[in-house]
Amino acid sequence: MKNGMKFDYNIIEYLLSALEHPWEEASASQAFLSDVQTENVQQLLQMQKMQAAYQIKKFIDEMPGGFFIYHADAQEEIIYANEALLRLFGCETREEFRELTGNSFRGIVHPEDLDEVEQSIWEQIAGSKYDLDYVEYQIIRKDGGVRYVEDYGHYVRSETAGDIFYVFVGDATEKRERQREEVKRRDREYLRRLEMIEGLSIDYESIFYADLDADRIQAYRVSDRLSDKFGQDGSVQKYKGFDAEYIREWVCPEDRGLVSRMTDPDNIRKNLAQKKVMNACYRIYGDEKPIYIQLRIVDVGSSGHISQVVLGYRNIDEAMVQEMEQNRILESALNEAQQANQAKNAFLSNMSHDIRTPMNAIVGYAILAKNHLDDKEKILEYLNMITSSSDILLQLLNNVFEVVGIESAQIYLEEDKCNILDVMNNIQTVMSLRGEEKNIAISLDISGIEHGSVYGDQQKLSQVLLYLIDNAIKYTDIGGHIWISASEQQMPSKDIAAYRFIVEDNGVGISEEFLERIFEPFEREKSTTLAGVYGTGLGLTIAKKIVEMMGGDIEISSTVGKGSRFVVTLHFRLQEQKEEAPARTQEDAFEPGQKTILMVDDNEINLEIGMEVLKDAGYCVETAADGSLAVEKVKHAKPGTYDLILMDLQMPVMNGFDAAKSIRALEDPRLSGIPIVALSANAFSEDKKMALNSGMNAHLPKPIDIEQLYGVIEQILNDASHQDGVL
Repeated sequence: MKNGMKFDYNIIEYLLSALEHPWEEASASQAFLSDVQTENVQQLLQMQKMQAAYQIKKFIDEMPGGFFIYHADAQEEIIYANEALLRLFGCETREEFRELTGNSFRGIVHPEDLDEVEQSIWEQIAGSKYDLDYVEYQIIRKDGGVRYVEDYGHYVRSETAGDIFYVFVGDATEKRERQREEVKRRDREYLRRLEMIEGLSIDYESIFYADLDADRIQAYRVSDRLSDKFGQDGSVQKYKGFDAEYIREWVCPEDRGLVSRMTDPDNIRKNLAQKKVMNACYRIYGDEKPIYIQLRIVDVGSSGHISQVVLGYRNIDEAMVQEMEQNRILESALNEAQQANQAKNAFLSNMSHDIRTPMNAIVGYAILAKNHLDDKEKILEYLNMITSSSDILLQLLNNVFEVVGIESAQIYLEEDKCNILDVMNNIQTVMSLRGEEKNIAISLDISGIEHGSVYGDQQKLSQVLLYLIDNAIKYTDIGGHIWISASEQQMPSKDIAAYRFIVEDNGVGISEEFLERIFEPFEREKSTTLAGVYGTGLGLTIAKKIVEMMGGDIEISSTVGKGSRFVVTLHFRLQEQKEEAPARTQEDAFEPGQKTILMVDDNEINLEIGMEVLKDAGYCVETAADGSLAVEKVKHAKPGTYDLILMDLQMPVMNGFDAAKSIRALEDPRLSGIPIVALSANAFSEDKKMALNSGMNAHLPKPIDIEQLYGVIEQILNDASHQDGVL
């Protein structure tokens, strides 16, 4: 009602005419019918509007809200008041209402509010002649009770009655009560906040609570330097300029601008919109030397708007160095946590994309294979694509687990016999196939190697170089070149040699900004979607951590558009030069069809896949659904029944570790010595170590690498056959 509501002034005229000529509605109707026969069209229209005015009057008398009309002159006489207004004043008749109010607007408004209300009305009329004016005031009912009302009025000039106001009135008493309760609630909250400040402000010599919107500040605790302004009674002052005298008399000249800016309302709002606390340290005059003071301003409001703040002044002269250092550490920790969170979010986004991409291919090609069961060529093509996508997915998961394992100290180094020349040749063979897919040439230079046989972790060394070469292939364009080299540096001692491995490419290169973060977990210079490159951004992280575990270092140099160069330096203990044992002849090899393997797994699908894979290789296969059943089968078997056991690790009833220990504890050495290979999704180094400690001969991860499985089985059975089947 407050804006845009207007009456048709002609209707007001007819309504006023109806009030001045209170004919009965029936008489008006009869007159109207008579006039239809006798008067002209203009009179007919006038009578129609008169009848509409009577209907409006009847409607206004019956509506629940108050309504009245009064003259806009000195007397302000009331022309009309509806029934709802009478009820608001507690009057039963219009005579009672006239007697109570003197039948004037002045008699309606409480004397305390009259002058202010009339001034507000005329100011609003002067501001806009179209909108309803709005005022609130008190009224006195017939029973003496005081109520608050909301008044929506409008000034019009009437040909019938002259200048008048028509007014809509509503009871606002409950609204006022709610407002009072809200004020009380805010006051209670203010007192509670001050009590809280008391408990938290032991170390502060001055504490203030300020409301910036209200331009007020209350001193809750005051030092001698501010007591002249506030006294000791915590009086309320205007906020603007409250510390001007303090700054002028006490703050050192070099820091006065800092303190002034610190307490500026606009500056407070700007800073606290970004963080809940703002601090500043400054100096004041002391007896012999400046004293350091810390000013801390905290947002204590409950809404997003910055207005209610607490200002605390603390003497930090003795502890300034420690305090500043602690703040620096805390801020650094916060920044690191935020950066880690951003990196994690980027990693999850990349992982979601990179996992879903091969999964989409696996699902899609599986559907296509079902649709073309009669076309062997297409089936083979689809199966190859499924295998390729599975390899990508497995590599992603392996990278993630590798990082987790390194961070949780579950990755260990082995020091076995290792031939660096073999490692480099094998890597070139494997990665050249990858390079051919993009027509990338991969060259190898190992001419600088003098001592190829060392002690070290061959698998970890290969892993580092494979990550570096894989990264180079990803970011080298079609037709590019990758150079790999290994050379022996000056020997630190007689038994130890230093080796330098270089992977260099002429690819897209890396920006200087990203070089600082290239080894951080989950980081990639471009997202997977933009770069069109699969991967989690973990390969280089893993490579660097493994190099550091091996006691070496890794360096990188790069130029955007020209390529990158990774240099890894490692130290290895040299092997003594011995003659190699003669290779086994073909006659030494066993026949798979003569060997029986016991496969132990609680998952039926894993058993089915494993059986088919082993039968395809010519082995006889038996199965057991958990470790306890496997132990019973071996325990009651004749020696020679089983040549090898493939053992899952996580199973119900009895897990693989306990099953292996139980088999190794059997009295008959021909049974307790059966080779056992762990075949499990538990692929961390710690899991491998536990498997070997429980008596197993080897550990292979799931999903199964079939060629690796065949190789391990063949090697173990060959070794066992040369030892008469006893470990």
